[in-house]
Amino acid sequence: MPGSAVPLEVEGLRTTLFTRRGEMKAVDGLSVRVGAGETVALVGESGCGKSLSALSIMRLLPDPPARIVGGAVRLNGRDIVALSEEAMLDVRGREIGMIFQDPMSALNPVTTVEKQISEVLTAHTELGRGQARVRAHELLEQVGMPDAGRRLDAYPHQLSGGMCQRVVIAMAIACNPAVLIADEPTTALDVTVQAQVLALLRKLQRESGMAMIFITHDLGVVAEIADRVVVMYAGRKVEEAPVDDLFERPLHPYTAGLIGATPIPGAERAARLADIPGMVPPLNALPAGCAFAPRCPRALPRCRAEAPVLEEAGPGRAVACFAPGAP
Repeated sequence: MPGSAVPLEVEGLRTTLFTRRGEMKAVDGLSVRVGAGETVALVGESGCGKSLSALSIMRLLPDPPARIVGGAVRLNGRDIVALSEEAMLDVRGREIGMIFQDPMSALNPVTTVEKQISEVLTAHTELGRGQARVRAHELLEQVGMPDAGRRLDAYPHQLSGGMCQRVVIAMAIACNPAVLIADEPTTALDVTVQAQVLALLRKLQRESGMAMIFITHDLGVVAEIADRVVVMYAGRKVEEAPVDDLFERPLHPYTAGLIGATPIPGAERAARLADIPGMVPPLNALPAGCAFAPRCPRALPRCRAEAPVLEEAGPGRAVACFAPGAP
């Protein structure tokens, strides 16, 4: 399929979980556009809907209980929400790749590295078994795997966490996808390996021009890799901004709270890091009005009765808040 200047457009995506406790709006009207060569970070605490959004885009949530009930996901102009599961099998891995959070869980423990990478190649290309092995070797070298030739016949338990993550990345980029979704790809890694993986993703993006959605709760990683940031809370987008603007002037109180709770390397702080009181509400018990109002330091009476809509707030910026800006 020909490339696009905006390979991924998510418009009003809504995913509902149909459970015994009622219907839960897991993803509530998410819209985001990711251009070629651009990285958009989805950030928020656990339970805010980041990973569910990624799995919805990939059409990987089990039905039941999850179902996409509205919106569109356009991949190079084609709405993949409307595709059959058989058609999606061809899309996943070939046009859109995904790096999962835990590489050890993403890999088959009883299958060699070479076979797992080759499965992707033989499913989506016309390469034969021998050619796929050669390509698997090339991919491992591309992602910086030490002694790549010997690692081909290794099993996941014989590799370190960082090596396993490189295998997962090799599988995700094997068919040169237009879009890559990285779901907290550095969470389980130590700081040194985390830096190596981030540098690798930036290098691969420069070389291929792929669009990337990067999911994380770590704002330090966001500052290093993202071009734009989408802040999510309770399944909804509450703020969007270019990365520098977001850190310099957060508009939503939740964004300000996340930044205030983030350690700054080398900075001296007289007081302990700020925290956000309370927790993200469960999807089956969302409060009336703004979902963040019970935790918000500047909540108005209106906030507890009415949910704010996302509105433009300057070039490239949007916020859903009745009292945006500095308190």
